[in-house]
Amino acid sequence: MSLEGLDLAMVEAAQAGSTSAFARLVDRHQQPLRAFLRRTCGDWAMADDLAQETFLTAWSRIGALKAGASVRAWLCGIGYNKHLTALRSRGRERARERTYAAENPPSGPSMTGERLALEAAMAELPPDQRACVALCLAADFSHAEAADAFGLPLGTVKSHVARGRARLLQVLGGSDARS
Repeated sequence: MSLEGLDLAMVEAAQAGSTSAFARLVDRHQQPLRAFLRRTCGDWAMADDLAQETFLTAWSRIGALKAGASVRAWLCGIGYNKHLTALRSRGRERARERTYAAENPPSGPSMTGERLALEAAMAELPPDQRACVALCLAADFSHAEAADAFGLPLGTVKSHVARGRARLLQVLGGSDARS
């Protein structure tokens, strides 16, 4: 049986609901589709993601594939359309970011320096303290909510927040106004 004949048999079986036949189609066409998308995108990770999306879409649309049509060409067409959609989405995202940046200019170099210092200080905290500080001080979670989120005792969360806050104040040269 020729490769095209094999594809036709697997397509018919997949159209009848055979997931194993579709899996064989995926195995047969996965590498050529990824290679096409990698050349088209120039981004291997994006191409791999698009290939996965292509196969998901192909499975839901396998019934629409006409008898005798080239499976590889059909898959490449779906993949290319997924690529174009991703490019349009990326373009809209960049436009939103430019609009936001134009409407909300940075508040000045001191803010940038303070933000960098804060990020550096946060990076020095142990992971548990950093997570508790991020939720309780930056995201306005209560200590109880943070305890629930992390599955930690309430006292542990309070200790992490207090120690983390004290360390940040020490590193940033601030004083504890709450004392």
